[in-house]
Amino acid sequence: MGVVIRQSLKGTVLTYVGAGIGFVTQFFIVTKFLDPEVLGLTKVFVEVANLCTGFALLGVTAAGMRFFPYFKNPENGHNGFFFYYMMVPLIGTLLLSCIYLCCKGPIISFFTNSSPLFEQFYHLVIPLIFILTFLSALENYSNINMRIAFPKGVREVCLRIFLLASYLLYAFGYTNLTGLIISLVIAYALCLLLDAGYVSRTAVTTLRHDPKFITPDLRNKYLKYTGFLILSAITGNLMNQLDIFMLSSVKGMYSAGIYTIAMYMANIIDMPSRSISSISSPIAAQALKEGNFEEANTLYKKVSIHQLMISSMLMLIIWINMDNIYSIIPNGETYREGMYVVLFLGLAKIIATTLSFGGTLIQFSKYYYWGLYISIFLTILTICTNLFFIPRMGVAGAALATLITTIVSYSYQQFLVQRKVHGNPFTWKTVEMIAIIAFLWGLNHLIPSLTDISPWLDIAVRTIAIGLLGLIAIVKLKISPDFNAILAKHLGQGTCT
Repeated sequence: MGVVIRQSLKGTVLTYVGAGIGFVTQFFIVTKFLDPEVLGLTKVFVEVANLCTGFALLGVTAAGMRFFPYFKNPENGHNGFFFYYMMVPLIGTLLLSCIYLCCKGPIISFFTNSSPLFEQFYHLVIPLIFILTFLSALENYSNINMRIAFPKGVREVCLRIFLLASYLLYAFGYTNLTGLIISLVIAYALCLLLDAGYVSRTAVTTLRHDPKFITPDLRNKYLKYTGFLILSAITGNLMNQLDIFMLSSVKGMYSAGIYTIAMYMANIIDMPSRSISSISSPIAAQALKEGNFEEANTLYKKVSIHQLMISSMLMLIIWINMDNIYSIIPNGETYREGMYVVLFLGLAKIIATTLSFGGTLIQFSKYYYWGLYISIFLTILTICTNLFFIPRMGVAGAALATLITTIVSYSYQQFLVQRKVHGNPFTWKTVEMIAIIAFLWGLNHLIPSLTDISPWLDIAVRTIAIGLLGLIAIVKLKISPDFNAILAKHLGQGTCT
């Protein structure tokens, strides 16, 4: 677990540097200079491309993790793994782009009534699909090779700098709306070039391959595995973006813009989990390939408690500062409508990050096909809950629908993990961590408000007080021995007790 923690900490540091840039961009540039309708358009534009990317990858990211151990051989160029790995998304993007063009009518009609702006930029989604597909593929290839820091820095830091530049050019009148959308595409393209350069220097990228290495048995295993993954992606990826799509369709791009700012705050909660999951996945794939369920379950427990520890503390700190946050951002009263979006999405993030590694265990086991059944059911549930709650509750309804779907999906997933691979993430440390959060939330109400003096001062006092007390409780109760050991090492102590 030591390598997981070290690599995750590096990734997390870069993630939060990017979060700082994103905080300035979203809360002080975007809210000041972009109308919520324009902000909603940029969000929907990128999310449509992200949805298509999930299909275009043809399951290669998960399949790459699962099957890399079969190819692994540095002296022999990993037996042509990189060639096969890159051919899959190339085929996928070509097929998906054709499908996207053929489906223009139905897609445009979905947005036309409440969000007519999207039609103007429909075709610009295609180059973004190509860029995002290969960006995701190269990031995942770095993860496979246990190198997450640079791609994480590109995604979290460089991309946000490029996006900030795009928004500033629009804000000061150097580009119009079309220029803004084009500059967003260019920002992602620059990230793709950076990742491509890095991967070519640090990993095996030879295109030499021997078709004879792909035995009929290996080919059949791959096709069967990816076949289920592709079907799952059609439902699973759609489920992830349904809230913003249905909200923009029913309520318009203005509501989508308000939802976007609230979603950004909630997304901060699961940023560390991306690093932990990225570096843990190859280890889980190797353990399950060898049939070592005990090692996989031990990893699940450790990943889960770290995810819960970090995500719950972040959610607490964000929620106790909500009023202050909306009071300091430009046009805060406009975006305050999204306050409960943060609460509902934040709770969903905590559940997802705590239990998400169980999905990884299922995905890399022989029971991977269950993911398809889960995805189909959850897509139907997501559509139904969004149709019910959005007309009644607006932006908060979309977030509540997401929370309900998350609770149902991860409850069933954990039941499946327990039954099929004997994975159980819960220990007494889980209960202790929840108790710490409940205690700190109650303690927050005893801190006198300093908002009348300065909301910035109130944020600082609450964050430092609650954060420091939380850190002390986590260390003293030894919620994570790995965290204590790393903290002790950097503080120059033998142990943290």
